[in-house]
Amino acid sequence: MKKQTQAESFVLTSSDGKFHLISKLGRVEKSVEAHCGAVLAGRWNYEGTALVTVGEDGQVKIWSKTGMLRSTLAQQGIPIYSVAWGPDSEKVLYTAGKQLIIKPLQPNAKVLQWKAHEGIILKVDWNSVNDLILSAGEDCKYKVWDSYGRVLYSSQPHEHPITSVAWAPDGELFAVGSFHTLRLCDKTGWSYALEKPNTGSIFNIAWSIDGTQIAGACGNGHVVFAHVVEQRWEWKNFQVTLTKRRTMQVRNVLNDAVDLLEFRDRVIKASLNHAHLVVSTSLQCYVFSTKNWNTPLVFDLKEGTVSLILQAERHFLLVDGGGIYLHSYEGRFISSPKFPGMRTDILNAQTVSLSNDTIAIKDKADEKIIFLFEASTGKPLGDGKLLSHKNEISEIALDQKGLTNDRKIAFIDKNRDLYITSVKRFGKEEQIIKLGTMVHTLAWCDTCNILCGLQDTRFTVWYYPNTIYVDREILPKTLYERDASEYSKNPHIVSFVGNQVTIRRADGSLVHISISPYPAILHEYVSSSKWEDAVRLCRFVKEQSMWACLAAMAIANRDMSTAEIAYAAIGEIDKVRYINAIKDLPSKESKMAHILMFSGNIQEAETLLLQAGLVYQAIQININLYNWERALELAVKYKTHVDTVLAYRQKFLETFGKQETNKRYLQYAEGLQIDWEKIKAKIEMEITKERDRSSSSQSVKNVGLKH
Repeated sequence: MKKQTQAESFVLTSSDGKFHLISKLGRVEKSVEAHCGAVLAGRWNYEGTALVTVGEDGQVKIWSKTGMLRSTLAQQGIPIYSVAWGPDSEKVLYTAGKQLIIKPLQPNAKVLQWKAHEGIILKVDWNSVNDLILSAGEDCKYKVWDSYGRVLYSSQPHEHPITSVAWAPDGELFAVGSFHTLRLCDKTGWSYALEKPNTGSIFNIAWSIDGTQIAGACGNGHVVFAHVVEQRWEWKNFQVTLTKRRTMQVRNVLNDAVDLLEFRDRVIKASLNHAHLVVSTSLQCYVFSTKNWNTPLVFDLKEGTVSLILQAERHFLLVDGGGIYLHSYEGRFISSPKFPGMRTDILNAQTVSLSNDTIAIKDKADEKIIFLFEASTGKPLGDGKLLSHKNEISEIALDQKGLTNDRKIAFIDKNRDLYITSVKRFGKEEQIIKLGTMVHTLAWCDTCNILCGLQDTRFTVWYYPNTIYVDREILPKTLYERDASEYSKNPHIVSFVGNQVTIRRADGSLVHISISPYPAILHEYVSSSKWEDAVRLCRFVKEQSMWACLAAMAIANRDMSTAEIAYAAIGEIDKVRYINAIKDLPSKESKMAHILMFSGNIQEAETLLLQAGLVYQAIQININLYNWERALELAVKYKTHVDTVLAYRQKFLETFGKQETNKRYLQYAEGLQIDWEKIKAKIEMEITKERDRSSSSQSVKNVGLKH
């Protein structure tokens, strides 16, 4: 028996080969002859617009919501015991003996089939939020699969066949039923709780829409009801436990103080972070400050069933069946972002991210796209451009600190590559740069922009991920790495608070890692422009990673003196020389252009010089980089220094004993005599001109100051 989303009617399948459409008042609207032998399962799709039935005759049939046959999807020849819709309602998963089969509704589309169990498979379920599949069989095991048919978890054999499995709506938990057995499991497979009710076999399990309770159909003719309790949330020195359906206990581990929080209705979702506890019940939202547990801020909810709560430092996000709502911790409604084809029922903590100024949401219709919204207005960010990647994205995370203009988003794609990019993108195509490979899980620190992730068998911390934009050569020197093979397969980062990282292993146990507190202090000094303190800290700590971070931070903030000290400390002598050369340049624009070149932004450097009218300098940087085509193009375009470019080109070719073959160079060199003395004089003149310009603009500033 499966309900539609609108719940206007339900379907009842029976052993005589029929299914019955029954209204919520209990009236039989229609009975349909569907299969030869018993109809073993019937399920509505997520929109409630189509019904799939399977039976003892081995057929899979798709019906309209009025009971008209649309198609016979498959004919197996053996009984099909269970069926489930794919998250997008475009595919159907069904059992065939020991095999699982995923068949798309489109004809001629590729069918995925694999051997899943050693015995007949009795039950399957497929969750729309996490896109994971559950299966249970007569081999007494339950298993978790991804949608490609790769096993993620396989349980130990139980004493009896597993007769039922069902996902909670938000995809965080699932329930398993067997003979006299009811088990609650995490989405990764490990077991939270085991109950032994005297029920016979539990043949079917259904979750309530809010994911707080389940009902089970039992072999002894009874229905068993169960509630999810003892959920726990932790943040710094606070531990919050849901002791009963409407009661929470708060414990402060520093002084062992205990507070009891009572609610009018049952608790559905909660989140504890950034010194606030946000609790949603079936009708209201409560916001508690960790400084005061007695007087929460309470407001009514629009829809009731909150499926996700996300917190940032200044505000929090609620997701329910109707939309996405941003509220301040004072309870004020801020915004509600919307985008075409938005389905809030499939959003989770991996596909939505929140910072003080930005909301990022991964699109489900096209998984290569991330929507970016301004938190304060709910409108698309910048010029409304989407963030688009070449592969499907599996997890996203916004950094939490710093200025809005520097906001970064990190994401992992289906190949398990980690990328980072800027959120603000006005017109110019922002680079999406790869930070790491084989990354399974990631988290930003809540107090500064430090990123951590689990990479293959290593735990990696990127102390200053922005280094990739400033000087990618020293990025490896800014990392902290340690062996993570002890965390077993598929560990997950739960939180990164201060310098504490919490990791959940595949068996459900929690591991806490402390990272060095110094990089966070360095971030703090740099954000307040306390460069001398930053240098003193690095001298005190004497770690290469600190100096490398400071070098990149100084370049990013255009503080060349600090950059020089930091690069010298990590032995990058060539870069120290280049920085010294930059400091001697006559004009501010030249200095700025060479800092951009230092970071590899050649195009921007050239544009800056041309805008400042320093055409020769723009030509010179292209000559220095052997961009011969571009150097000549600029000289011809601005009708200046064509002979200079030709002279340097000739010198370059002579050094390597080569002849000129480039047609454009041959064309301009025809009949031209190169006079190095003349060229040197012209270059001297350009430098003098730039120096004079620089000093005159400086004196204008000084005159302004006198007035």
